[in-house]
Parts: sequence; structure tokens; C-alpha cells
Amino acid sequence: MAALMSTLTKDSGEELAHRGRGRPRDEVVRGRILSAALAVLEDLGFANATNDAIAERAGASKATIYRWWPNKAAVLMEALSEAITQELPFPDTGNLRDDLRLQLRNFIKLLTGRRGRVFKAFVAAAQTDLDVSEAFRSVWVQPRRANAKAILERYRNDDMREGVDLDLVMDCLYGPLYYHVMVRHAPISEEYADALADLIFDAIKKRDCK
Repeated sequence: MAALMSTLTKDSGEELAHRGRGRPRDEVVRGRILSAALAVLEDLGFANATNDAIAERAGASKATIYRWWPNKAAVLMEALSEAITQELPFPDTGNLRDDLRLQLRNFIKLLTGRRGRVFKAFVAAAQTDLDVSEAFRSVWVQPRRANAKAILERYRNDDMREGVDLDLVMDCLYGPLYYHVMVRHAPISEEYADALADLIFDAIKKRDCK
């Protein structure tokens, strides 16, 4: 009974947010849940995070979480992805070489920064857990690749040689860094990012592009 009353109270609070002024209820509650999910993820780690903990911290019902996300991997991945996107947006400098360098430097900042631990935990879990794998691919990989590809597409006519496969460029950009995450054979640094970016740039650029 106590659990039922708690759920009803949370649902009622969400309805009041819907009726009040300001942003629509869905946006307010969603933001609260994602903020709570990120806090839970950073405090407890991926393995120990639960939807119960997220709901309690967000002041929302667990039913609301399951209405919008199919499992904990999806809500945790979306929370982490939104935070990373705000902190490390895709570069758009107007210079192909600089964009490549900054994209890789930003990824290295993620891997070596305060959220690197939980991101690496997602990568590791995605190898054996189908829910995590689907969330990682749909919430992180596909949107990030699409955004990076859209920015690089702007350079196709003026700076890239004819016939460059941008999907292959994406693999060449990020594949080595994921390899480092999984194998950990050597430290990664901005110098590594610049060297990798220059290697890819030399492979795709037009002859007169600098």
C-alpha cells in the first residue's frame, strides 16, 4: 500500500507539472529523469544503477520511466549522451583538418575525463548485453556518426578528393580510439589525435587542400 501511495503521489505531482505554467510536463519530467539518471550513473556506476534509484532521485514514478525508455540501459545512455553533447559539441571550424583534429581531441577528452569511466563501462557491457548494445548503437553511435558525417559532407566538393566514402572515414576516425578502449595497449593523448587526424586528412584531401 505504501508503495502504491508513493507511486500515486509521484504521478499526481507529474500531472500538476503538466497543468502549471512553463514548459510542457513531458519536457520537465524528462529533464528531471535524465538529470537523475546521470547522477545515479556517476554515483553508482552502470552495473549498480537501477530504474528504482533513478525514479527515487527524480521524484517520478518508475512507470513513467518505462513509458519513455524500454530499459535502464536506454535511459542511462540517453542521459550520458545528452551531457556529453552539451559539453563536447561537434566542431565546425570551416577547416577540414581542424575539424578532424578537434573531433578526435574531444573524444579523447571524453575517454580520459570524469565521464570516461562510465562511458567505457557502456562500451564493455555492449559486447555481451543486447539491451546495452542496442541503446549504445541507437542513442550514441548512430546520431554521433550522422552529425559528424553531416559536417564532413560540407567539405566534399571543395576539400575532399572525389569518391571519398564518409562512412569509411567515420570508421577510420573513431575505430582506433574504440580499439584503445577495449585493448588499452597504450595511452592516448592530443598528440595521438592530431597524428591520426593528419593521417586521415592526407588520405581524403584534394591535392591542393592544406
